[in-house]
Amino acid sequence: MTNKQQYKSGFVSIIGRPNVGKSTFINRVIGQKIAIMSDKPQTTRNKIHGVYTTNDAQIIFIDTPGIHKPKHKLGDFMMKVAQNTLKEVDLVLFMINAEEGYGRGDEFIIERLKNTNTPVYLIINKIDKVHPDELLVLIDQYKQLYPFEEIIPISALEGNNIDTLLTQIESFLPEGPQYYPEDQVTDHPERFIIAELIREKVLHLTREEIPHSVAVVIDSIEKRENNHAVYVAATIIIERDSQKGIIIGKQGKMLKEVGQRARIDIEALLGSKVFLELWVKVQKDWRNKMSQLRDYGFREDEY
Repeated sequence: MTNKQQYKSGFVSIIGRPNVGKSTFINRVIGQKIAIMSDKPQTTRNKIHGVYTTNDAQIIFIDTPGIHKPKHKLGDFMMKVAQNTLKEVDLVLFMINAEEGYGRGDEFIIERLKNTNTPVYLIINKIDKVHPDELLVLIDQYKQLYPFEEIIPISALEGNNIDTLLTQIESFLPEGPQYYPEDQVTDHPERFIIAELIREKVLHLTREEIPHSVAVVIDSIEKRENNHAVYVAATIIIERDSQKGIIIGKQGKMLKEVGQRARIDIEALLGSKVFLELWVKVQKDWRNKMSQLRDYGFREDEY
């Protein structure tokens, strides 16, 4: 570490419409999976804290749920999480999808940015998907909409310009302490990340058949005596009986595939062999019931 007087640190929120690549970006920067990725919108439900540490600085990234019009109490919760972070951080990264361009959702976000004094960088993601001429037009368009501190085009998937962005953020942040140990990459407990990894596999494998009415509850994690393996039991919560059949699949094939894929990521996370046992449970309309939202980890009072 450099002289402590020169060490920089701070909190950086990543906001944007659903599916602009926020989770892909944070996983790229941190170097391992802490936020789940899906090509469906509204994948992220809670604030994900990713910790990026160098010899000179520590950046705590907060990946928020995509800002969208809520359709249920869970949606209201997600929106509050995203908007509240604007007041708590040193810098906001407003990420857009270069391929999609300007949309009504961006207008909605920009109106909220006008009510905060926090500096904002415009991050144009997925530049590998567009022609440079289109990119220049997009930059000019957004310049007219808001006085961004910086406008930085990147590709989170390919890694283009990520180092430039990190250097810019580091130079912007104030002097401050190292909040987390240098080898810590997130402040979320293992249970949270394991649940998210399982939920990701459900979203990937079921595609359009299962909407975002899926939650995962970790029932137990234990390391048994005289055995180096970790035993994980988890329950997948859905809203309708018809969804249960889809997730279990014919002769349990789908549930087995979810478990196999999730186990690979969980083993990488824990650094040990994992035995994963999955159950499926129907809780009708759970996204609109505050008691069940709290049971599944969505606690409004924490945000």
